[in-house]
Amino acid sequence: MKLLIIEDEHPAAEKLTAALHQAPYPVDIIGMTTSVAQSVEWLKQHPMPDLIFMDIELGDGQSFRIFDEVTIDCPVIFTTAYDEYWQEAFEHNSIDYLLKPVSQEKLDSALKKYLSLQQHFSTSLQQLRQWQQQPSTPKKRFLIKRGGDYFSLRTEDIAWACATHKMVCLVDKSGQRHLLDKSLTDLEKELDPAQFFRLNRKYLASINAIRKLRSQGKGKLLVELDPNAPEEVIVSSEQTAGFKEWMDA
Repeated sequence: MKLLIIEDEHPAAEKLTAALHQAPYPVDIIGMTTSVAQSVEWLKQHPMPDLIFMDIELGDGQSFRIFDEVTIDCPVIFTTAYDEYWQEAFEHNSIDYLLKPVSQEKLDSALKKYLSLQQHFSTSLQQLRQWQQQPSTPKKRFLIKRGGDYFSLRTEDIAWACATHKMVCLVDKSGQRHLLDKSLTDLEKELDPAQFFRLNRKYLASINAIRKLRSQGKGKLLVELDPNAPEEVIVSSEQTAGFKEWMDA
């Protein structure tokens, strides 16, 4: 793990360095700074370390000021002779708060905590990325409520959908309307993109429901739907190219 040490007392820095090299984990101390100003400059000019050991009381002020000058997106282990800053420390990326003199046992325990957290979040991130990369399976049907009854509407029977009053109105091939308690954006994510296209912020349609297209000038298209929509459905000029490509797939 690549470490930065921020410590203004030379004996304390030497002792911490020696203890880190004696720890049962491989460490690489890539930098050592002694003040707020020097630390800010170092962090601006170098890649972010994996972990920072940070003293609080430095010659030119408290090290918390570093966070005001530069973004620190790695964990911090604070090492200090004062116990009154622990609450503020944990508001500044702290995963541990070690009081001086730092014992080897406490140091080893802090490093172990860091590695445990790193493994946990690394595994969680990997699982999240794998989940995101999995192809989503389009829904085959939707449960529709009507009064006190429920029935299933097959996706293949949906002609088009329209956003209305924070809900979605599904129109089937026969022209019958069904209310769905979700947003049009959420519905779009659940449908097969090869079968359905988001025409504009209000309408989404099946390829089988598009009866005719008509140019409206300035790159816009008027879409005639089957069953008919109660208003003109316009594809904007920004969407036209993608829409034509989808229609021609």
